[in-house]
Order: sequence, then structure tokens, then C-alpha cells
Amino acid sequence: MASAASAPAADVSGRILFVGASTGGTEAIKRFLMGFPADCPPTLIVQHMPESFTGSFARRLDGLCKAKVVEAQGGERIMAGTVYIAPGHSHLLLRRVAGALQTELQQTPPINRHRPSVDVLFDSAAVLVGGQAVGVILTGMGKDGARGLLHMRRAGAQTFGQDEASCVVYGMPREAVALGAVQEVVRLDEMARRVMTVFGRAVV
Repeated sequence: MASAASAPAADVSGRILFVGASTGGTEAIKRFLMGFPADCPPTLIVQHMPESFTGSFARRLDGLCKAKVVEAQGGERIMAGTVYIAPGHSHLLLRRVAGALQTELQQTPPINRHRPSVDVLFDSAAVLVGGQAVGVILTGMGKDGARGLLHMRRAGAQTFGQDEASCVVYGMPREAVALGAVQEVVRLDEMARRVMTVFGRAVV
């Protein structure tokens, strides 16, 4: 668990990781993040989950992972070594303030029947981060995140999808693959290593 007293520096590479998941995602995200080093890239995650559970989910991950994991509050500056989990009541996206990227929460209507929506996060990444973004779509039912990941890829981002064999439900990754949004299909137990390689980090 990252020390609350330590203040991670801004990510020197300027690259940011964006992750979306639904059914089966709580375990998949845990396994994915447990491979992250303490100096992981800034990471924003949407997991479809009721708002009463997202705070405890973030705290549990924070206790298990080397990186700091928090439930996003809105207005936080995006920092390396920190993972931001979308709260269950709001969409999570980015905004640029005085040249710096910050988290933003919006209680606008659900997208794909979900709030938070993976598509909202991924669309924000495509617009504000472009080719400096990396997108990962994990296990989940439905299609949320597929079109947003395609927008990320078209904006120059590198994109990954979880393989069918390691998914609890091969819905969201399948839709993303069908749209041509996924550049690399990776099994869950290899995802952290492959993604951290893109950022020049070693897994723990």
C-alpha cells in the first residue's frame, strides 16, 4: 500500500492509463493492479458497481497494491503512482485546468445504461490525452467502452482487450474487438506485464 504521507510526482512520460470493466471486473482489476509498481502511470478506472461499494472497493485495493488507490472525488490532479476509481454515482472523466489534467465527476444521464460509463471515460481520454493514452477493456457484460476504446485508438492510443478464456463474461472486450478498437488481445495474467512494458515499468 502506498504511504499516505508520500506525494507521487507527476508522470514524467505524460502517458495515462484508462481501464474499463463490468461483470467479473472486481477480481480482474485486483489481479491487474497487483502487478503494478508503486510508480505506476496515472490510472483511471471505471468498474460498473453501485455507489455504496466503490469506496470500500478502492480502500481494499489500496491495502493490497503497491500503488495508491483512491475513489475519485473530482478536482484531483492526475499523478503518477495513483489509481483513481470512478465512484458509483458519477461518470469519471478528465478536464484540463491551467495546463494540468484533473479528474472530473459528472452526474449526467447514464450512457449504455451505466453511470459511471466506460465510454465517457474513454471518450475523454481520446479528446484530452490522444496518443499519450493507453486503454484496457476487461471482462464485462454488454458493450460499454467498445466505442470509446475505438475513439481512443483512432486518436493514437495503444489499446488492449482481455482474452475470452480469462473473462468471466466476454461481452465488452468482444464488442471492442468486433469494432476494431483492440490492438492486442491479452490474457489477464499477462495484462499487467504487457501494459507496464508500454510505460517502461516493470511489474512487481
